[in-house]
Amino acid sequence: MDNFKNIRMFYQKKGRAKYISHLDINRLMQRVLKRAGLPVWYTEGFNPHIYLTFALPLSLGYESDFESMDFRLTEEMDFQEVLDILNQNMPEGISVTKIAEPQRKPTDIAYADYTINIKAEKCASDRLYHLFESFYASDRIEVVKKSKRGERTVDLKPDIALMSISVNGDFVQLEMRFPAGTEKNYNPSLLFDEFSNRTDILLSEFRVLRTNVLCKDGSVFC
Repeated sequence: MDNFKNIRMFYQKKGRAKYISHLDINRLMQRVLKRAGLPVWYTEGFNPHIYLTFALPLSLGYESDFESMDFRLTEEMDFQEVLDILNQNMPEGISVTKIAEPQRKPTDIAYADYTINIKAEKCASDRLYHLFESFYASDRIEVVKKSKRGERTVDLKPDIALMSISVNGDFVQLEMRFPAGTEKNYNPSLLFDEFSNRTDILLSEFRVLRTNVLCKDGSVFC
């Protein structure tokens, strides 16, 4: 019988914390768990370390309301107590929102929802709104996607969804859904880099907040 209990931690990453890379988040969480004094499970072998896995690492510079990390406890603990202890030890910009037992596998993840705010210094928000609407209405939005296996051209249009668009002061605010996960994963910057290329509009601000992570059946990752 396993001598540990799998735990899934959901957390927010905002403000200055958005500039912490995924590698540094891993190190940070190791330190937080040690400082919190929780009975965490360590890997075995020549280099034991706290077992941690992250389902869908966030791009540097993006904020998120929906991050998740798995770890293991060697003793039974009340989940609210675990949440409180962790929040007492988290740095500014990172806060735990929920502790639960994992229900779905990370390979079940298929989509991520984002709130995106864009601004251009030399383009009023009303005009930027209409330019993006026209751009998004294109039959195809082909971009070059780079990966470890090289470069390939992909058409984003069939796989992304624009759920709403509005003018919010100097910004244009968009609610969008992108493929995410192991099978297909598109970064929002791919779309907006292509928008800038086609319209010759240089975005002075590009703010991205991940709001949700969804499974293939449309349910929230849990």
